[in-house]
Amino acid sequence: MSEELDLIVIGSGPGGYVAAIRAGQLGLRTAIVEKDPKYGGTCLHRGCIPTKALLHTAGLLDEIRKAESFGVDVAQPVLNMEQAHLYKDTVVEKNARGVEFLLKKNKAQGIHGLGRLVGPNEVAVESAEGTQTYRAKHILLATGSVPRDIPPAPADGQRILNSDHMLELREVPGKLLVVGSGAVGCEFASVFASFGSEVTLVEMLPRILPLEDEEVCAELEKVFRKRGIKSLTGTQLTGVQVGDGGVEVSLSRGDKSESAQADVVLIAVGRAPVTGGLGLEELGIELDRGYVGVNEYMQTAVPNIYAIGDIVRTPWLAHVASAEGILAVEHIADAGARPLNYDHVPSVTYCEPEVGSVGLTEAEAKERGYDVAVGKFPFSASGKAAIEGKTDGFVKVVRETRYDELLGVHIIGPNATDLVAEACVALQVESTTEELFRAIHAHPTLSEAVAEAAHAAVGHAIHY
Repeated sequence: MSEELDLIVIGSGPGGYVAAIRAGQLGLRTAIVEKDPKYGGTCLHRGCIPTKALLHTAGLLDEIRKAESFGVDVAQPVLNMEQAHLYKDTVVEKNARGVEFLLKKNKAQGIHGLGRLVGPNEVAVESAEGTQTYRAKHILLATGSVPRDIPPAPADGQRILNSDHMLELREVPGKLLVVGSGAVGCEFASVFASFGSEVTLVEMLPRILPLEDEEVCAELEKVFRKRGIKSLTGTQLTGVQVGDGGVEVSLSRGDKSESAQADVVLIAVGRAPVTGGLGLEELGIELDRGYVGVNEYMQTAVPNIYAIGDIVRTPWLAHVASAEGILAVEHIADAGARPLNYDHVPSVTYCEPEVGSVGLTEAEAKERGYDVAVGKFPFSASGKAAIEGKTDGFVKVVRETRYDELLGVHIIGPNATDLVAEACVALQVESTTEELFRAIHAHPTLSEAVAEAAHAAVGHAIHY
């Protein structure tokens, strides 16, 4: 058994590695345990980064297809799937090396193997060389999640795929059926529609991207329809029949049943926490459907053991895991930790058009009793959007009328995932809507649409 450390982090995804870096900055003697050969976790290797690389390829295809309208004559583009994967893998590898460098720079000791709690201050790590036990004053669990299966259609890696499988798909399916229309489902639907697949989204809830503002969801469904992506909402998958030529899918919609054909089915109904076999129950840390209970500082029932990211009941987002990791470490180091306001967590979906939002939706604000006013500004009225040829979508600002408090900003359209950052800062500093539109926005920019929507929320849009 080695010398006692200040902190052991189990898992090196965007929660774990960020926590280890911050711990090193605060002078904590830290080790990070990772079962995979490379650091970075699901986000880097099987999630955020590789999917966005494929989305970039898809976006370039779409741009080149309409290049003639901008005065650029080019040959009709052809997707090179092998090169697309090479590009994606190169991006992932570069980022993985960057994470390893940052951990070393901040003196976090890397330990490869499968970690398990064997005491409130002890972690056993099993590797090819055997099992070694490490001691630490504090332990942080950041073991992440895996794609969730559903009983009617367990993933087989051939015809019924999860998001991990989709990232390695070497052929573009003629017909792709996507079950689940959250961020993962909508992003893959967008990618493969651009690649040439005939795509159908199946969602059991009343609208696609169901966690977003209702008007945003309606706009996305409309634009998807223009792109040839079919959306079946209020529809449940009840069975699949896999054959040599594809998959026959049974669907239920209200009191009606129907079937559909697809070459490949993607199951994108969420993720399951990786907490089995960690030794939590033996230490008195109870699980709720696999999730770990924590307080506002990410402490479990055993105060020196913390849990963050996808294994706790907070949004399944890489940036949430990172923020929780910093919070937990700063609490351990007594460095002025402040609990997170989950109302201020941005949500971003990188389909075409992009969706970015932060704060309360109009419906949520009304449910909480606010006297609500909203303002919208369409990208069709934006000079910069017209220049870029991307005029679908809008910015929607939600405010309360008594004190002019900014409650939420919801964007669907070009660069929405970047534009929402301004709204994140505004909410963090408790900005009023007036302060948002009084800030001078450069012209011509897409960000002007945020200011215009804020103007509209108080009754005087300038350019619409």
